[in-house]
Amino acid sequence: MGAVTGLPDLLRECAPQVLAAVVRRYGDFEACEDAVQEALVAAARHWPETGVPEQPRNWLITVASRRRVDLLRNETARRRREEAVRHEPAPQVRGDDELALLLLCCHPALSVPAQVTLTLRAVGGLTTAEIARALLLPEATVSQRISRAKQRIRDTGTRFEMPAPGELGERLTAVCHVLYLIFNEGYTASSGDALNRVELTREAIRLTRQLHRRLPDDGEVAGLLALMLLTDARRPSRTGPDGTLVPLAEQDRRRWDAAAIAEGVAIITHTLARAPIGPFQLQAAIAAVHDEAARAEDTDWPQILALYGMLHALAPSPMVTLNRIVARAMVDGPEAGLAALDQIAEDPVLARHHRTAAVRAHLLELAGDRAGAQEHYRLAARLTLSRPEQRYLESRAAQLL
Repeated sequence: MGAVTGLPDLLRECAPQVLAAVVRRYGDFEACEDAVQEALVAAARHWPETGVPEQPRNWLITVASRRRVDLLRNETARRRREEAVRHEPAPQVRGDDELALLLLCCHPALSVPAQVTLTLRAVGGLTTAEIARALLLPEATVSQRISRAKQRIRDTGTRFEMPAPGELGERLTAVCHVLYLIFNEGYTASSGDALNRVELTREAIRLTRQLHRRLPDDGEVAGLLALMLLTDARRPSRTGPDGTLVPLAEQDRRRWDAAAIAEGVAIITHTLARAPIGPFQLQAAIAAVHDEAARAEDTDWPQILALYGMLHALAPSPMVTLNRIVARAMVDGPEAGLAALDQIAEDPVLARHHRTAAVRAHLLELAGDRAGAQEHYRLAARLTLSRPEQRYLESRAAQLL
């Protein structure tokens, strides 16, 4: 038996591998997930007293398998199957299990919120209470969402196995999308008192790092990991001592995480030279340009504008359009940016988005229109649900009085 240190992290690391092994053996995701949760609870209860077993994953797999067999025993219609499986040896961890589990949690039959919640639970190993705190949802809502997601997977008759090679690309795109959503919600919380939810960014990076280890030659997975590392590297200086937001141009860059920047730059440099270019790689390249500038005024905005042009051609979206306008304004002046904003005034997504109002306010301020800037800072503050952003935007408006 080993000493009990970092037990929550150990259980979180073991959870997806154990679940994948048990689902692969017994095939019923819903019942197996319940069984693994009970095994994790048992470990959390007993290991502090008895010590961590030499093979903690095998211990958890064995306990979860026994629980799964107990569940089978209670199902009369499956009694024959019970006898067939109860004497079989416990399943072992396989190399591709976690990837298969991640793909299962991001099944296309599930809604995106369900994919996010199930991924955090089954692959991230977070408890229902932890997910509820991270997503600012009631525990009952999270529990219900998980239950419905498992039921939906069961209804589809999906087997626990790797998709056919022709289907992997599409499913992997959904996985990357879900991981990026988890990261973004952690990096800039969409509502609430805190700007960051570190547990979400940490979990998204951990899962993406694992995915990258499984698929080292996939350019978009590598790009996503690099993007997360390069973005999260700025987190130490994104907020002041009182939790207020500090914009990129005003951050103390000496507090950025140099190791994360070096790793992110190395990954994206290696990937861009070898893989077909994709949206995550381009976003990582943009993040790298920002991170490599020693001072805000050293930022290579023409290069960023060119990269946004490529991103807009490859994967257009409202936020790409807005960010490209910011880059254009930094290259050609605030009037050019304001003219570009006027051209997208009818966009249904951007028209009432707080970031659009915030960008317009910033460009008006740069152009010397203090009254106009003040009006739009206040509009942006009313539109956002994030209190740190509200406080920042209201303070900018107040400075223009």
